[in-house]
Amino acid sequence: MFSKIFVLALAITPLVAAHGKVAVVTGDAGGNGTALAIKGAVVPGPGPNSKTEVDTTVFGKTNILSDGLGKTTGQGKNTVTMLKQAMALSGSTLPQVSADGNGAISGTFHIVTTDGAGPIQAVIDPTGTGSFSNGTLLTTVTQVPGTKGNIAAPKQRSLWARALIGMGIMKRAANVNEDFPMKFSVPAGTTCSGTIAGQTGVCLVKIANSNKAGPFGGVVAIQMAGTAGTAATATPTAAAAAKRAEEFTA
Repeated sequence: MFSKIFVLALAITPLVAAHGKVAVVTGDAGGNGTALAIKGAVVPGPGPNSKTEVDTTVFGKTNILSDGLGKTTGQGKNTVTMLKQAMALSGSTLPQVSADGNGAISGTFHIVTTDGAGPIQAVIDPTGTGSFSNGTLLTTVTQVPGTKGNIAAPKQRSLWARALIGMGIMKRAANVNEDFPMKFSVPAGTTCSGTIAGQTGVCLVKIANSNKAGPFGGVVAIQMAGTAGTAATATPTAAAAAKRAEEFTA
């Protein structure tokens, strides 16, 4: 009898995706940013997954050294043009990072649901196009908790809840809605050559976990302190690079 109930429970348990997203990033030399495609406070913290996960970036490969800007359920494929939207939320000055070896980015990683946790990694693309396969891994200073991208939701942290999850009766990807600090150091001598949304000297940083259900995270734009600027018009080379970035798939 129990086996029949167990099989029935597995059959009716919904298959759910889970998410963790980059909410806020600051540079050691100032500035503020958020990930591409983030919608801000219009997305609720607690609630059904279909409502809380809409602006979380999902990448196509668990290897963080893979190209592409990812996609969200709310806006589809991410593009570099979304930087304007991100700056409208976070301010006109991108995160500014020192180039002397003491540079770092820090911020908040928001775990939306239980499969969107740490550990996370970060890779920097100095071209600002999403070419992360040619990027440089950043050293993690402050890590987000989790094991293989998983963490228990507050209501799942009891022994009984964990047992139900283990049997498949309770869905794993429940709402977590918790913020955790993160920090990555940026190597000395890093230069940024991207031109995006009227900003010159832009690097893109991909931050993500390696959960096979995703992976989940986000892409943020940064600049090296003292070298950034604002472009009146994009040069043909920069425009071509921006177009290539928009063509990347998740």
